[in-house]
Amino acid sequence: MGSVLAGVLQLVALVGALALVHVPVGGYMARVYSSTRHLRVEKWIYRGIGADPDAPMRWPAYLRGVLAFSAVGVLFLYLLQRLQGVLPGSLRFSSVGPAQSFNTAVSFVTNTNWQSYYGEQTMGHVVQTAGLAVQNFVSAAVGMAVAVALVRGFAGSRTGELGNFWTDLVRGTLRILVPMAAVAAVVLVARGVIQNFSGIHEVGQFSNGHSTGGSRQWNGGAVASQEAIKELGTNGGGYFNANSAHPFENPTPFTNLFEVFLILLIPFSLTRTFGVMVGSVRQGYAILATMVTVWLGFTALMMWTEFAHHGPALQAAGGALEGKETRFGVGGSSIFAVATTLTSTGAVDSFHSSFTGLGGGIAMLGMMLGEIAPGGTGSGLYGMLIMAVIAVFIAGLMVGRTPEYLGKKIGTREMKLAACYILITPALVLVLTAASMALPTPPHSVLNPGAHGFSEVLYAFTSASNNNGSAFAGLNANTDWFNTTTGLAMLLGRFLPMVFVLALAGSLAGQRPVPVTAGTLRTEKPLFAGLLVGAVLIITGLTYFPALALGPLAEGLAS
Repeated sequence: MGSVLAGVLQLVALVGALALVHVPVGGYMARVYSSTRHLRVEKWIYRGIGADPDAPMRWPAYLRGVLAFSAVGVLFLYLLQRLQGVLPGSLRFSSVGPAQSFNTAVSFVTNTNWQSYYGEQTMGHVVQTAGLAVQNFVSAAVGMAVAVALVRGFAGSRTGELGNFWTDLVRGTLRILVPMAAVAAVVLVARGVIQNFSGIHEVGQFSNGHSTGGSRQWNGGAVASQEAIKELGTNGGGYFNANSAHPFENPTPFTNLFEVFLILLIPFSLTRTFGVMVGSVRQGYAILATMVTVWLGFTALMMWTEFAHHGPALQAAGGALEGKETRFGVGGSSIFAVATTLTSTGAVDSFHSSFTGLGGGIAMLGMMLGEIAPGGTGSGLYGMLIMAVIAVFIAGLMVGRTPEYLGKKIGTREMKLAACYILITPALVLVLTAASMALPTPPHSVLNPGAHGFSEVLYAFTSASNNNGSAFAGLNANTDWFNTTTGLAMLLGRFLPMVFVLALAGSLAGQRPVPVTAGTLRTEKPLFAGLLVGAVLIITGLTYFPALALGPLAEGLAS
């Protein structure tokens, strides 16, 4: 009972902290993206890359900027890994192989941070800091830029202009992510997370329960600074293979809850940014209420499945503790698991493969929702706004009126773009999972036969296609097949939806707002928030239920 109470108190503290910062952080981000003033350092950057920060862009130009910048990032990070063996600070690690270099480069540029390698045994200091940590900042800034472009599409009037990608990218990085990450890194260092550039050294004497002896090799690193942006930017890639379960990354219950706070900070606060930029903070609160309802519901379900699982051993332990760190407990691990899978973070403080069958299914379903409650930095907001467009269309069909959202008519073109957006990820997940189960993939990849093994493969492609990056921890994904297919899933799952989002933003920005009438659906009311929750759950449930029935549901009902 005490562990349940501790979990509930942690959740209450987290909600209170997020509520406290929602208005100031959301308002600050709105001012950043709406400002006409450029900082001196920003002007130097624009001059260096040859960009005109004041030139407005229509959606094709904005999209070209997103794709060109991301392509350069993939190439740079790929070459950095391939050349690691001759770089200083490599810790004597060899260069990374071609397939894994491609997979990792794509992973970090797409804000996925899927890792098919042991971080402390593969990547040296230069690759970790100049490569992976840099992408943690800019990939998050790209997602925020696309979200802001869609918001401008709703707020614009017959211009077709969405702002300037290079301005949004630089401002999101320098004015939002860098200062917030710096503060967060100081907090983490103060609470015991390491921050150094030490080499490989022997650590301690270890006990196996019967005798004491032997030592382990560990290398240090700029862990606190990377940990801060990996959570704040909903990236998720860990410096160490154990990720946020490693005591060098996440040493105490306080740092565990603080990292969850960082994961949720920007996605929840962006709803305030949205409300301010469209001129109606109540619209932002409606989107926030939808996100919070889904997040709290999933958290409650996860805590219930992990605390109340039957069996004398589990009841004696106070819950399903297998695969969880005792310093965080079932409550802290459940809160972290839901936060990381309902956002595109992928950081883990426990092994999701060891959760109960239904608990693992909840984590998987959180990603299948499209990670929109609250979702990744930027991607959560634009994903939820796409669902809002669909919900408005459904409501229009029900009452026989032309659907409108924020003064913009939702016509045939807008619905086609929204439909394409929501179909991309399920197609990737289901096709690639089916191919992996049907084709003769390496037999040592799937170590658990039956429903659990299927869940591992389904989870892997769900994570990759939704740009999450977490793993079920039982699948050997470091093979040519999984490195290549998950890499393609990450690329297509990140950039194809952005094409449809920006095209929708351009279509909306070209419209003249229509006046509100007595027949206009009030999208700032609780009724619409309830409709939006229903649309999210029903559309996702209908899409993924057969696959879930073969994996986590079958396992959960059989246990």
